[in-house]
Amino acid sequence: MKKDTRWEGVYSFEDSPFLIETLSDLREQDTDNIAFRKGLVRLGRYMGYELTKTMDFEEVEIETPLEATIGLKGKDRKNVLIITVLRVAIPLMEGLIKTLESARVGIVSASRGPAPDFEIKMDYIKVPKLKEEDTLIICDPMIATGSTLISVMRELKSCGMPKRVVVVGVIGAPEGIDAIKKEFPETEIYVTKMDRELNKKGYILPGLGDAGDRAFGEPVKVSLLPQMHNLE
Repeated sequence: MKKDTRWEGVYSFEDSPFLIETLSDLREQDTDNIAFRKGLVRLGRYMGYELTKTMDFEEVEIETPLEATIGLKGKDRKNVLIITVLRVAIPLMEGLIKTLESARVGIVSASRGPAPDFEIKMDYIKVPKLKEEDTLIICDPMIATGSTLISVMRELKSCGMPKRVVVVGVIGAPEGIDAIKKEFPETEIYVTKMDRELNKKGYILPGLGDAGDRAFGEPVKVSLLPQMHNLE
């Protein structure tokens, strides 16, 4: 885990060859949907391992078949709420809960409009009640302008006040990190790698393309709801 000295509480895993190799596979334009999803799951799982190093544990006495000894019991690991930003964060969340198996999960549907306004549209929010002992983890693979995450965090204020607020992403852009830290300075941010910048359309460079489309396929541009309503 490598601290980014440009901000307080921002870290990357650029010092992990395994995670950077996985990210490199995701960046490759010929990586298919299945491999892309599996890569996101893998990143989520191992980033979850790394995140547990920042959590509180307590020593407990345990009895082995031979004698008593001292072990560890996770306190924070049992009190986690993961917020999944649809749709691209689903595989990343799947990986996180392989490590944080006791986590409760909330769902937020949010989409970003085109440049230059990048207006955020939120259609669906379903979040369990936050507890003061919780570590709130918001997973969103692409931290670009930061506008989606800022909108999500504003909404989550009404759900309670957790012990920690953590953003987990695959790649981030400095512009997005700046925006998040300006409004929510106490938020911790963990990414596999911090990329160079955004282009005029708000895409991360060098990036990995539209992560949602690459994970699940490019969506149909016309609404299927009328046809679906007629199905018997």
